[in-house]
Amino acid sequence: MKNGAGIILSAPSSNSGKTIITLGLLRALSREGFKIKSAKSGPDYIDTRFHAAASRSECYNLDTWAMHSNQISNLVNSPSPLIIEGAMGLFDGAPPNGEGSTAHLAKILDLPVILILDVTSQAQSVAAVVLGFMKLDPDIKISGLILNKVGSDKHNRMLISALEPLGIPILGSIYRQTDLEMPSRHLGLVQAQELNNLNMFLEKAADLISKALDIQKILDLMEPIKQPKQSSSIFLDPPAQSIAIANDAAFSFTYPHILKEWKKMGVEISFFSPLQNQAPQEKDLVFLPGGYPELYAEKLANAHNFKNSMKKAKSVYGECGGYMTMGKGIVDAQGKRHEMLDLLNLETSFETRKLNLGYRNLIPNNIWTSELKAHEFHYATTLKAKGKPLFKATDSEGNVLPDMGLINGNFYGSFAHIIGTHIK
Repeated sequence: MKNGAGIILSAPSSNSGKTIITLGLLRALSREGFKIKSAKSGPDYIDTRFHAAASRSECYNLDTWAMHSNQISNLVNSPSPLIIEGAMGLFDGAPPNGEGSTAHLAKILDLPVILILDVTSQAQSVAAVVLGFMKLDPDIKISGLILNKVGSDKHNRMLISALEPLGIPILGSIYRQTDLEMPSRHLGLVQAQELNNLNMFLEKAADLISKALDIQKILDLMEPIKQPKQSSSIFLDPPAQSIAIANDAAFSFTYPHILKEWKKMGVEISFFSPLQNQAPQEKDLVFLPGGYPELYAEKLANAHNFKNSMKKAKSVYGECGGYMTMGKGIVDAQGKRHEMLDLLNLETSFETRKLNLGYRNLIPNNIWTSELKAHEFHYATTLKAKGKPLFKATDSEGNVLPDMGLINGNFYGSFAHIIGTHIK
């Protein structure tokens, strides 16, 4: 295995099997004693936890829309080999030009791409798909193919015969599986820490990948990662010098790269669990990240020690699920209202779900000291939001959006998941 080298696993579209194949590969290498690291393209904050469990190592988000290229290069600057899982399809990114795509990341790091092909209901036409991906951007190095959801030996022979003239190595074929599916909910996968049988699942995925793929060929395809032009990182200045962060199944959507940088800057960080009715250590700021508070709303409503401590906190900042928890109440999917922290004049509901999704450029009114890059992804409906807004916002195309979030004294929050600082 090449040290300081990497490869990207991508696909023509979502739901092609990237995550399960990546997890199986990471666990297969880990249990063979390889020190392997991984990353996830884009803002997905759930897959990274599965990666870390599979590889028994760190995993970071690499978001080319929200991060400077030097930041990305510095995050992956390690002697350990790196496997990156792409998001959506290879060229899919933010409008108008696809910035933030896996292809964009491949160019920044100068890494080869393995294309995972869902061949369901397809035979010879698979060659046209691959040829199109090869031709669309010749600077993208498609160096290997994985055939997924193959129906039979005959089907496999037809696919291989059609692809052979393209001259791209076929690294293996995975036949259709009915017992290796990951449970999901409205924000994507069920979280890694919620699965009691996660290790069993990862071992089974590793067994499958070890038999179906030529892992040594995959390792041989790895190439050196392009080094950063400068060593300094330019991430997010901390909102306080000591921060207590909620961390459990209801509040788990924190970006590892942000916590890493804050610790480097000397920020004191501690963790606590609202679901266990814990009060945070006394810090300058309490951070309530996103997660699934709506699934635990009744338990949170009765976590009186936690609730009382929040009212006494010096300052509280919440993102998405944390923001909703800071409000007066949350209405769950069954229409039942649960009393929350009452730190913000906010009421939210999941009784009628509405998708809110996209990158956000943010200009803060308080707490944050610079313009920000963020991502919004939730299904909550806002029933009431009264008070001074936290952010002025535009989307990835620069279109003006309604102001986001609320400020109430030293209590702040919004639906935005902040990824980093805007760099011109």
